[in-house]
Amino acid sequence: MTDQPAVPTDDPTVLTDRDLEVLAEQLGREPRGVVGIAARCVCGRPLVVRTAPRLPDGTPFPTTYYLTHPGAVAAASRLEAQGVMREMTERLGEDEELAAAYRRAHEHYLARRAELGQVEEIDGISAGGMPTRVKCIHVLMGHALAAGSGVNPLGDEALALVRDQWRPDRCSC
Repeated sequence: MTDQPAVPTDDPTVLTDRDLEVLAEQLGREPRGVVGIAARCVCGRPLVVRTAPRLPDGTPFPTTYYLTHPGAVAAASRLEAQGVMREMTERLGEDEELAAAYRRAHEHYLARRAELGQVEEIDGISAGGMPTRVKCIHVLMGHALAAGSGVNPLGDEALALVRDQWRPDRCSC
């Protein structure tokens, strides 16, 4: 196992046929709308994919950063089962600085998705409940891993909360 951070990249050209094979394994289905790998495990396998705002079948898809690594997905699911989303949402209503930082994360998410095209049906909607609530830890962790530390405060917090179960700086593939 290596102790290096996940490597964020938004270059769609890094998506390979092997990446698509690994993604199918990770997801248990064929990946849809993937335009690049937004973050990789330290071993090089996909950790977070970057997905088009409109899937090939025409469906609008607001989740630009999609967490795919099974260990990370399981860790996010455990946080959700523990009620962390409710606690985070409550804190957004109480902590103005956190709420402002979360709004900035929402704007960052929208700007990055806009680079891939505009989809009227999801205009102004990011993902994960941003900017007013938390409804998906998977999205927040995926965004934090893709964008890097300091962009999504609740994504960063979720990553810190799962460090005992899963860490991006250690391969568990």
